[in-house]
Amino acid sequence: MHCLFVGAGAIATEYAADLADGPLTLAGVCDLDAERAATLADEYGCPSFSDLDAALEDIDAPLVVNLTSHAAHGPVTSTALEAGRHVYSQKPLALNASVAGDLLELARERNLALGCAPGTPDAPTQRRAGRLLADGRLGPVQLGYAYAHVGRVTDWHDRPDSFLDIGPLYDGGVYPLALLVAWFGPVASVRTADALDSWPDRVDQRPTAPSHVEAMLAFSSGPTVRLTASLYTPHRSREFYGLELHGDDGSLYLDGTGAMTDSPDAVRYGRVGREYVGAPAQYPTRRYRYLDPVESLAHSVDAGRPSRATGRRGAHVVAVCNAIERAAETGGPVDVADHGAAADPVSAPTVGRRGVGNGTDNERPHSLRLPPIGVGCSRYREGEYVERRDSIATALDAGYRLLDSAELYGNEHRIGELLAAPGSPDRESLFVIGKPWRTNHHREHLIEACRGSLDELGLDAFDCYALHWPEAWAHRGPLARLAEQPVGQQEALTFPEGEDGDIVTVDIPLKQAWKALETVHERGLAHTLGVCNVSRAQLETVLDAGRVRPALVQIERHPYQPRSDLVAFCHERGIRVVAHSPLSAPGLLEEPVLTEIGDSQGLTPAGVVLAWNVTQGVVPIPSSTTPAHIVGNLGAAGERLDTETCARIDGLRRPGFER
Repeated sequence: MHCLFVGAGAIATEYAADLADGPLTLAGVCDLDAERAATLADEYGCPSFSDLDAALEDIDAPLVVNLTSHAAHGPVTSTALEAGRHVYSQKPLALNASVAGDLLELARERNLALGCAPGTPDAPTQRRAGRLLADGRLGPVQLGYAYAHVGRVTDWHDRPDSFLDIGPLYDGGVYPLALLVAWFGPVASVRTADALDSWPDRVDQRPTAPSHVEAMLAFSSGPTVRLTASLYTPHRSREFYGLELHGDDGSLYLDGTGAMTDSPDAVRYGRVGREYVGAPAQYPTRRYRYLDPVESLAHSVDAGRPSRATGRRGAHVVAVCNAIERAAETGGPVDVADHGAAADPVSAPTVGRRGVGNGTDNERPHSLRLPPIGVGCSRYREGEYVERRDSIATALDAGYRLLDSAELYGNEHRIGELLAAPGSPDRESLFVIGKPWRTNHHREHLIEACRGSLDELGLDAFDCYALHWPEAWAHRGPLARLAEQPVGQQEALTFPEGEDGDIVTVDIPLKQAWKALETVHERGLAHTLGVCNVSRAQLETVLDAGRVRPALVQIERHPYQPRSDLVAFCHERGIRVVAHSPLSAPGLLEEPVLTEIGDSQGLTPAGVVLAWNVTQGVVPIPSSTTPAHIVGNLGAAGERLDTETCARIDGLRRPGFER
């Protein structure tokens, strides 16, 4: 789609930089400064204008991108709409709410698209924070604190006059306001507000609008947020565009409501009673471009549904800013017109346990939709039993959504307490794996073990219930709450020894154990079934003999022991592979090649191994008791490695590797 840029300043250069990578073409540039317009137009091989009417008459471009100074946004958008052009405007949409409302009505009457910056509610960091909200971990949100410290524009902007004329609200305040409206819907009223004229005496250029504004905003959906917008507070202060939200069950901190790039620590979550923990991205992200919302608006036009959603949000944001100014004069409260703005929250990601996974009668299964990484809940680490409650809580707070539990671990009741506590993620966002121990392969013991584990976890059903090992051992009694029993008693129950000191096995073939596991599925105690620590031959036994197909296979996997043939076999059949013990092979993390790759990718050696697994479609489930490692492992899952790098890691394979 052809577009006409109106305004050729620094921001226009930012928008134009991404034109070559998308569907938009620059058909013309218009600016009151003819030389500036010509400079940008010449770079992109299009005509330039200093008169908007002339540009609209000569240029056949259905979309106008309004990149003029703040005060010109309203008049330029009106002229373009009157000429029958769709418009995307830089923020704010206008400086007066009635003017913004008129622009919306004009666009509606003529069935034209009207969009308004900022589009950053759709940027990667903001979307991640939005998913955390949708995940339910904050509970009802009642209070928030938002900042827009634009800073001393006389120090960092080559043309600060426009900023000094309008103050910090209409330039900086729109970022947190747009995001909050996207999440919570419109502001109902400005409860109170105040404005100051703080400015250094030594600076000759002074704001003509208040330089510092604070307001208490009451949202229709419940939250009350204190907004601080300032030209006086430097933009390098501790809070730049930070946002902190507090709910009944937890708190969220976002360090940049207007950020266009992502960083691992940009989003943090704090469950009530616990410290904040980083919530890094688990999937690859890309820089959000200035042109992204423009392309989205153009797509709505091409689809025959010209969008005015961000225009409505932009008009409401202007109304909020106007109301803050009035409240600063009168003391408030001041009601705010919504202009049709509505919440557009990001949906929480769901895991695919409903209607996927196991087919019957050897029907080809669909792959489970799993998170890219999970957390192993075993208490056994480096030859000792350790308490895992706190580290599992940290993992949940950071954003892990796959829990690998097992009867053997003996801590299912403690995990259940965490899942039931305020601030835990919603059940629908979790994927929980359970496993009966090898002493419970008999059908009745297996069903009893499954029900007991579910009771301890507080769940109705497992997302996947998997045989922990294919071989069966002698039953020595129930294994409930092993973590609370003396170590000697735990091991007497789980490692049944005969008089000769050898493990006592029982004759329950894998085929029979799998059929017992199928009973769990038939009774609705597990949505899918799986098997762990198997060879390809053993997996084929299950596939040949079973009526319910395994949806998941869990194996030890790391660069020393990649199990490539088994992984490929599973993937060909739509079976997901989960890698336990991905980091614990002796000497692995000291391998020079992992350090070298990590240095080039910004990853630790552990992060390289995890990214290698995720890149190859395998879900690693690392285990750690160190908070920094827990968060770092999660962030590594958001990285992807190229083919050459994966091949270098594959070169670490050690045939015959044994612990």
